[in-house]
Amino acid sequence: MKKTKFKLTPFQIIILGFAGTILIGALLLMLPIASKAGVVTPFNKTLFTSTSAVCVTGLVLLDTATYWSLFGQIVILILIQVGGLGVVTVASVIVMLAGGKISLMQRQTMQNALSVPQLGGVVKLTRFIVVSVFVVELIGALLLLPVFCTKYGAEGIWMSIFHSISAFCNAGFDVMGSKTGEFSSLTSFQGDVYLNLVITFLIVIGGIGFLTWDDIVTKRFKSRAYKMQSKVIIVTSLALILFPFLLFFFSDFADYPMKNRFCAALFQSVTTRTAGFNTADFSEMNSSGRAVVMMLMMVGGSPGSTAGGMKTTTIAILCANVFAVFMKRDNVHFFGRRIEDSVIKNAATILFMYAFLSLSGSFIISSVENLPLDMCLFETMSAIGTAGLTRGITSGLGILSQTILIILMFLGRVGGLTLIYAAFSRRDNYTSKYPVENIMVG
Repeated sequence: MKKTKFKLTPFQIIILGFAGTILIGALLLMLPIASKAGVVTPFNKTLFTSTSAVCVTGLVLLDTATYWSLFGQIVILILIQVGGLGVVTVASVIVMLAGGKISLMQRQTMQNALSVPQLGGVVKLTRFIVVSVFVVELIGALLLLPVFCTKYGAEGIWMSIFHSISAFCNAGFDVMGSKTGEFSSLTSFQGDVYLNLVITFLIVIGGIGFLTWDDIVTKRFKSRAYKMQSKVIIVTSLALILFPFLLFFFSDFADYPMKNRFCAALFQSVTTRTAGFNTADFSEMNSSGRAVVMMLMMVGGSPGSTAGGMKTTTIAILCANVFAVFMKRDNVHFFGRRIEDSVIKNAATILFMYAFLSLSGSFIISSVENLPLDMCLFETMSAIGTAGLTRGITSGLGILSQTILIILMFLGRVGGLTLIYAAFSRRDNYTSKYPVENIMVG
């Protein structure tokens, strides 16, 4: 009997690609040359750092600027870039640059990695993404040069490049520790309107998704011609920036000077969903403000972007479904287009997964570390949403808690459904259906 040749599915290739990149990064960071002290860094700490970088999260056990050497920082930045673009996208670009042809299987993998609805044009889109990414990151670095070079001299060049890539990729890693104190992020620039706007611009552009870029670039300001998904992403993203901004402005930062108040409210309303930078101390926020931050971290960015999390489209679909139920409508629709029931089921499944896993992880960490549950829940939601924000407990966690956060960061970046499809996509799809019987809810 002829044996069936085992073939990886596109989802399994994506999972293995991210996992392999994380492992290589962890091994490189273990090298003595990667640390300023010239010592071998324990594997659990390099694995955590590499996962956080590839999954563009920003949670760290070791301060990036004070612990890692220039070599280590370069490795971290490369991991951030690969994670932001996507491992499959980077691999495809290497194949194209080498003159190789992209097979049908590779195109299918690229399609799933970029969350593209159709296979046609995926190679062209990949080229557009890579060129656009480096152009935007270059512009971001040039815009940051006046700030960092004025303050730190020639060293500001590296700081501008690092923070531009980290912000665009929604990673949240910073190299301010040696200048403003360990784990200080961008708190020393709280009232700097220029830097706040540049970093905010990079975060938003990186988080809205490559397909949305393509729509905006090709169709300019003809918003009616945009794809329905692009319209949903733009409207939802604006709402998720505006409402938290108003809350933070009139509540949590009401005692700040007006300039700092505006900058802090705007920056936190943007960075909380995916970026991981912060210009304010979250411990000083009230409980309602922190609750909003946690919800924003869970939402994350948009499909096919540099960001992780549940995605803006997921929360938009769930809200639209609630509205449809309230209005007794049979279907969910946006901008004159109906949403398939299967998409609504996927959105509900994603919400359940993220909520269940973040809650379960926080319970375990709270029990093991003997820490308040709300602090642990903040960390787990930050990890699974790849937001990278912290209440200051990450660096003191034990190996079990670190492992939980690693798993959550990985799941948050590759996507919950990707993991499910990777595990179960080879099972037979049965066409038979059970008899229908209704069940009352609510």
